[in-house]
Amino acid sequence: MEAAQTVVLASVPASTAGVPQHKILDLKVMSADPAVQAPARKTKKKLSAGGGGYVLEDVPHLKDYLPHLPSYPNPLQNHPAYSVVKQYFVNPGDTVSKKIVVHESSARGTHFRRAGPRQRVYFQPGEVVAAIVTCGGLCPGLNTVIRELVCGLHDMYGVGSVVGIEGGYKGFYARNTVELTPRSVNGIHKRGGTVLRASRGGQDTAKVVDSIQDRGINQVYIIGGDGTQKGAAQVHEEVQRRGLKCAVVGVPKTIDNDIAVIDKSFGFDTAVEEAQRAIDAAHVEAESAENGIGVVKLMGRNSGFIAMHATLASRDVDCCLIPESPFYLEGKDGLLEFCEKRLRENGHMVIVVAEGAGQDLIAKGMHRADTHDASGNRHLLDVGLWLSQKIKEHFKKKTNLPITLKYIDPTYMIRAVPSNASDNVYCTLLAHSAVHGAMAGYTGFIVAPVNGRHAYIPFYRITEKQNKVVITDRMWARVLCSTNQPCFLSHEDVEKARQDEEEPHVPLIEGENSLVRTSPMSMCNGHGHF
Repeated sequence: MEAAQTVVLASVPASTAGVPQHKILDLKVMSADPAVQAPARKTKKKLSAGGGGYVLEDVPHLKDYLPHLPSYPNPLQNHPAYSVVKQYFVNPGDTVSKKIVVHESSARGTHFRRAGPRQRVYFQPGEVVAAIVTCGGLCPGLNTVIRELVCGLHDMYGVGSVVGIEGGYKGFYARNTVELTPRSVNGIHKRGGTVLRASRGGQDTAKVVDSIQDRGINQVYIIGGDGTQKGAAQVHEEVQRRGLKCAVVGVPKTIDNDIAVIDKSFGFDTAVEEAQRAIDAAHVEAESAENGIGVVKLMGRNSGFIAMHATLASRDVDCCLIPESPFYLEGKDGLLEFCEKRLRENGHMVIVVAEGAGQDLIAKGMHRADTHDASGNRHLLDVGLWLSQKIKEHFKKKTNLPITLKYIDPTYMIRAVPSNASDNVYCTLLAHSAVHGAMAGYTGFIVAPVNGRHAYIPFYRITEKQNKVVITDRMWARVLCSTNQPCFLSHEDVEKARQDEEEPHVPLIEGENSLVRTSPMSMCNGHGHF
């Protein structure tokens, strides 16, 4: 970041034709004086191009709008714990590829800036006042991220002033801050939930930034899902508009694993592990009764990753229902017919259903207006109870096939547990990468692994769309092979899924050749089974 001007980049204009590789594409200079700043507007993509179709989707830096900001040597170079590290710092040009499966003729494609410590930092330890806030629903690992942010700032960079914001975004202007020290957060990673308490909605961007400015906060770590990160992007925009020296960093959190681009979200492994316990209980109940049916409802509002992974891990599931794959009850190859067949063959069965599955089917029989929570999420109807009732009603008509049905809903038990060992390590890496990025002056980004390497990703990349199970992918095919359930998909459903999955081909930005994928329909027989 040697430039002395703010750089905002967009697509290549005609006047820049022939610009050398790695040249900045579209430059707009903005004053660092907040009094003459233009009104806040949607962030433009900060792109730079290289040879072979290489594109870096970079993240903002404080020097973009504070060009004369001084830098300092990174104190990590004198840290005794890092004395054995072969290479202290990330090379300035290191980036992480968005896609790693390519063809011989493929362009290099989109890359993100690699996370990690830099040689120069833009904050002195004594001047840092960091704030941490948790927003949205609960998730295993929240307390671990809080702990490691506090300890990382203190142990690696010598920062002594870290505060917690209680109650989500509204806590910035509705509550006092809570002092966080390594001692006060020492054992919180062994507890579920969040010691800072969380809430949905309540964001008033101007009031949030007023509080940041009044309290002298210059690093903000925002832990939350895609809705929370949209709010974080707005906070970053307002901070930049006012010309404040304040790094705004997002740590993505969602138990559903529905954040785009990143490998996975923290807490997901723990959620799958806990979900499998519920499935095991349902299997015991079903197997111990004549014609026993166990129904387990798992979290998954728009994405069925928990249900899919828990099903594959368990191997005791006979049918997995997720929001991405429509299903039907009645008729040939419908769910109820499959239940009859499986009971006659095995004498018991287990059904796993994600909470967002079958909402259209339930709505057909009910006249109810959509309502939404404070985060803007639609209130879901209880598919587990509805499905259990439909199965009971169906088998009441089958006098020769009486059933015993047990319904298990472990939803809030799963999200309230402490994170497991794998997620604890993952949360530590996320928190430390976030601290390194903020100290290096980067802002307006989230930190997460992409293809196994932690990277700094612009806010817009994870708020554009949600990550969903691809029902034309091998992973979903593995589920269908494991359960031997009907695939329920018509040819039209498969085509729609394929179209939804495909991204527009932009050679300069993406550069990947499109792949021909095998449809699950081609693996199904004429009756919708494998």
